[in-house]
Amino acid sequence: MYDGIRRDWRWDQTDERSLYLARLLHDLDLSPTPVVDRLAGDEEACLRACEVLELLALAGSDEAREGLRAYVREGEHWGRVLESMSIGWPADWWEDLGDVARARIGAEAELPWLSEPWTRFGMEVQSRPSVPRPSLAGLSTAELLALLADTGTGTVTKVDALCALKGREPAEGLIPLIPSLGTSDGRRPLPMLTPVVERLGVLAVPAARSWAQDARAWLAQLGADVLADHAGPEALPGLVNELAEQWTARAWCGPDRTARRLARFGPDAAGAVPYLRRFWLHTPHSYERTAYLEALATIDPDGLEFVYAECLWDCEEKTRLLGITSAPRSPETLQRIAVLRDDPMETTEVRAAARARLVASTGRHQS
Repeated sequence: MYDGIRRDWRWDQTDERSLYLARLLHDLDLSPTPVVDRLAGDEEACLRACEVLELLALAGSDEAREGLRAYVREGEHWGRVLESMSIGWPADWWEDLGDVARARIGAEAELPWLSEPWTRFGMEVQSRPSVPRPSLAGLSTAELLALLADTGTGTVTKVDALCALKGREPAEGLIPLIPSLGTSDGRRPLPMLTPVVERLGVLAVPAARSWAQDARAWLAQLGADVLADHAGPEALPGLVNELAEQWTARAWCGPDRTARRLARFGPDAAGAVPYLRRFWLHTPHSYERTAYLEALATIDPDGLEFVYAECLWDCEEKTRLLGITSAPRSPETLQRIAVLRDDPMETTEVRAAARARLVASTGRHQS
């Protein structure tokens, strides 16, 4: 258990582990002392231990709480730890450390960047030079498209326009502008372009056929992705083969997108089921598991009841949310969901979903 904290076993930094590890320590009633000792390691090890200790403190561990507070007084990476504490803890757990922070900050090579907790302590922070930009949220969709079409519009403004479009209904008028929305070096799409194109859905398919043949690699890839996301039945054998090849190559990053594409075909994609099950069971990239389970649910949901219940213990927030909404109603699953609802270490989203599921399951308010 402690070795799981001492060494970072994650396949990718997006994979979540801190809450999972903290919950194991808490549920097994293990001492946090070895984790407190890890604060004395290098910065990466220190912050990894800090994340676990912050959660244990929220669950009531005085040793975890005082261990972090003591580290702020004496530890090497005290500033990063204090910043993290200020984000995850109530203010009255750390704001009395202001005198310590003011005394120690003079020995640091540079001023901190974040505002919290430093400005609360009356301390100076570094400021990133910036020119205030007006929000584009108040512009109409037609006005945003006009900005994107204007060759005189700067790159930053175009990115802001794309950000504003991302939360709106798909704008078909964007489609002819897309080939012009690459970076100045011609190597990449502008930030936020890809999610905006994804919102266009099938509307982008006719244009994507020409994009896929473009000499610019980014546009060709964008076109290929649109076509793959909206392919007809003729693409199904190729997608099943793609997933099989990804399994053979142990390509752990990326098969989730293939899984989502296969899910569109429902039971017709039954040939992919063995590979989806293997990826679900064996991928080291926990962030992608939800996509495999969601694909299985649309293609062949038989036997997933136990898997949904297992999701309630998963390290990934998205997977726990899926378990809360989909696990079959039983005394055991409702008990576990109640634990998630009441766990002070759990995320706000999971606690809210657990509360809603229990209300729906019992027909009365859950406090």
